[in-house]
Amino acid sequence: MNNQKIDKIDLKILETLQRHGRITNQDLAEKVCLSPSSCLQRVRRLERDQVIRSYHARIDLSHIARHIMCIATVSLKNHTQDEFKAFETLVESIPEVVECYTVSGESDFFIRIICADMNRYLEINDQLVSSSSYQVNINSYVVMKANKAFEGVELKTLREADSPSPG
Repeated sequence: MNNQKIDKIDLKILETLQRHGRITNQDLAEKVCLSPSSCLQRVRRLERDQVIRSYHARIDLSHIARHIMCIATVSLKNHTQDEFKAFETLVESIPEVVECYTVSGESDFFIRIICADMNRYLEINDQLVSSSSYQVNINSYVVMKANKAFEGVELKTLREADSPSPG
């Protein structure tokens, strides 16, 4: 997506929707100083252009079931494209792996796993280690407390980095 297509009003819309995904179009239009029809057109364009990819409810899992969350770093012994693809395919097949990032540095992947208990985590760990011919090293970290959960990105701070500095 070309950043030039996103103006200040679009940024206001996006920042508002990040924090208030269920806001009515009428209320959103008022917040960003547009007519409801203009606002809806912009939201639909942002959805069509896949700037807005989806809408989610953030659920407090502690109200539903006991669970654990683990962050794991994963390193593959051989850095072939086939091994990376095989690992990515394996991760996609495990529903408890809720996030996976390919990273630079000592590890190749960061993964976040949310599962019922430590026994299930150990099963997942075994699956990650033994499900293919590649060699993998996993370091696991059990999350004790979420100190700052993801609640959206301050879009203005990212856009400011794109602006040429004065002078």
